[in-house]
Amino acid sequence: MKLHELSPAPGSKKVRTRVGRGLGSGLGKTSGKGHKGQNARSGGGTRPGFEGGQKPLYLRLPKRGFYNKFGKEFVEINVRDLNRFENGTEIDPVVMIESGLIKNIRDGVRILGSGELEKSLTVKANGFTKSAVEKIQAAGGKVEVI
Repeated sequence: MKLHELSPAPGSKKVRTRVGRGLGSGLGKTSGKGHKGQNARSGGGTRPGFEGGQKPLYLRLPKRGFYNKFGKEFVEINVRDLNRFENGTEIDPVVMIESGLIKNIRDGVRILGSGELEKSLTVKANGFTKSAVEKIQAAGGKVEVI
């Protein structure tokens, strides 16, 4: 293959349709919008879900559940995930982000007690379960609530 033999994939290059450019073009005069009416105007048309003034479907359906706007969303980490750190390391949410254990802190970090811990670590987090505290202390580590 040579440089002069290169060509774009068939169908990848399309010519833009130029509307309102004379009767002979096929899309002249009203530019394919018909005569008058809301959709012929500039900025015309309705929002998605509009049903001509009838109560829209998304408002007619029953609402379910409850959203607590004061609720906190914690990032949860299991004790077994802390085995990636070296012995004696002091772990806090910033260290967890840098190591790739979590992506963001949200409203805080909570340590759960699933799995076993073989390393002696000092863990700083916003919350701990009882089993997580027991496992961290049994491995010779310390727990600090932020």
